[in-house]
Amino acid sequence: MAAGAELPYELAEDRGRGGPGTPVFYSYRPLTDAFIDAHREQLSQLSSYETAVRALSECEALDVYLVASGEVRMPASRRGLAEAALMAFLRAVFVARTEFGFEPAHFETAYSQLERAVYDVNGSVTVIAPVHGVALDPGTTELSLGDGVSLIRGDALADAPATAVWADSGEPNVLALIAVDPRRIEQPPVALARSRFRRVLSALRLFERGGYSLGPAAWLRSETGTWRTASIALGGRPRRLTLVPVAQEDELRAFCRLVSRPPRGSGELAWALARFEMGCERVGPLEALTDYLQALRALLEPEGPSSGRLPQRLAAICAAPDDRAQLAERAADAISLERAVIGGIAPRNNNHAVAIVEELSEHLRAVLRDALCGHLDADLCGLADDLITESAESAAR
Repeated sequence: MAAGAELPYELAEDRGRGGPGTPVFYSYRPLTDAFIDAHREQLSQLSSYETAVRALSECEALDVYLVASGEVRMPASRRGLAEAALMAFLRAVFVARTEFGFEPAHFETAYSQLERAVYDVNGSVTVIAPVHGVALDPGTTELSLGDGVSLIRGDALADAPATAVWADSGEPNVLALIAVDPRRIEQPPVALARSRFRRVLSALRLFERGGYSLGPAAWLRSETGTWRTASIALGGRPRRLTLVPVAQEDELRAFCRLVSRPPRGSGELAWALARFEMGCERVGPLEALTDYLQALRALLEPEGPSSGRLPQRLAAICAAPDDRAQLAERAADAISLERAVIGGIAPRNNNHAVAIVEELSEHLRAVLRDALCGHLDADLCGLADDLITESAESAAR
């Protein structure tokens, strides 16, 4: 279209619900599906085309999706099925549209239809995905976390795919696992697993310091089928291995149930939690600094950064009176470091800079965790200001 290709239209009639003599209304309907089919060769030359075809070719029920999409003739080869399914998917994403820009709502609707067709089966479906950065106690094989989700040692699933079970280090992965009956849920099993696994990842990030992430792929299997891959599309940057000892298992289980509920109070808490997780998923600590500061500003500096109140308020909530000046200074250092990062002059591999970001993330995690658990007053700014006033009055006496 950018090169001048024209999108064809047809003239459609609409008589409404009236009988004979009812006025006929006409409208132009874009033939987007025909346009996509006519340019299939150009689409096949895109670098992402082969990746998409390979991913689709691993699905076992593409014929079901094609039938639901109105296809009559089925290609004989697996690759042919995958290519036909890809074209059907594109037609569904851009149906009745006159432009080809990415619209998340249209994509999600079409993708949900694809998932339901290729993953819905009769009987129970099990979905697993590696959880990096966490280890279970040596005496624990499986840890139930509620909502049907559990963490399980990969080598406890004897028939699971080796790429899911074993880490590059040669040690077994910890897997997030859920088993569901597709007939009892409204969304496809993979979509449900993605949502539940996301909650577990959020809970781990808030529960204990560490670097947690989910592997890029999940595996699912019906009761009588074989394992096949699916995209789970959740990120993170695992930096260390965090052990969950037996003594903390009940606490983690209760915490997972707690954070599965929407955050109480204002929307700032939910927004700050989302921004904290964005920081957890950045490639490096310095890239995450602005995410952490934005989350803290939403909670502790509604007046805006120019007010300069964030360091003192954070110190009042997170430090004992004698340590508040030091923490406020470190928070101020983090703000100065952000300016250097934005200006492109921050040292990338400087241990001192990384330590500042890591310390700030820990204070943010503590504030979020205590606020979600109800240990802190919902009015965090008011709480911090009261503590600052009390400290000043105590010093005056």
